[in-house]
Amino acid sequence: MNLELSGELNKIEVVQPRTKRQKDVLDYVTRFIERNGHKPSYQQIAMHLGVSSRAGIQRHIEALESQGLLVRVRENGCFRIDLKFSQVSSESFCNIEFIESTEMANGDSENKWSMLLVPKFMIGSLPPDEVLAFRMPDDSMEERSVFDRDIVLFEKRAYASRGDTVLAECKGGRMRVGRYYPQGVQTEIRPACSGYESVFLQAVEVKILGVQRGLMRPYWSGDS
Repeated sequence: MNLELSGELNKIEVVQPRTKRQKDVLDYVTRFIERNGHKPSYQQIAMHLGVSSRAGIQRHIEALESQGLLVRVRENGCFRIDLKFSQVSSESFCNIEFIESTEMANGDSENKWSMLLVPKFMIGSLPPDEVLAFRMPDDSMEERSVFDRDIVLFEKRAYASRGDTVLAECKGGRMRVGRYYPQGVQTEIRPACSGYESVFLQAVEVKILGVQRGLMRPYWSGDS
């Protein structure tokens, strides 16, 4: 997966266009984006619908914009088309909880919770409210092919089997991803990278949030 997807907490609402032609335009734009990852041009829409007038397509686009189904954004002197969130197909995408952590000066962590819009195939048969996403803050799991800034998908669970890769909330609010090894009254969160050491905590200081079930890798251009 090489595209970062983001979403809103709002419930998906499917709104229908007012005319069949408008629906044809909107359906084509939606399918084109899902297949290609970018928006079609007016000319591509016109060719698909078998019409020669870009002006006619523009009228349909303006009508769909007035209905709140898409929006035109001026960029570099031209318009590009963006779908409104409410029009994203509820059959293809879903919202899951998403955590990003920032380590604070006192050693604690500040955890930002939001929502992430992901393709449903990424979570398999799990309901969206049973999946949690976490952005890796480091390379501590690189030997298991999980790298800094990857988005790891977890099945929400308060328990794990020995050796499972888990997301755990530790003392001070610190979120850690590692392999889970309970040892009596202690818990070991073991990294998968020689440059990192295991963390040993009292079992009562570790809260298991989920067990790894998937991975998304955003594409980062340049050195950003």
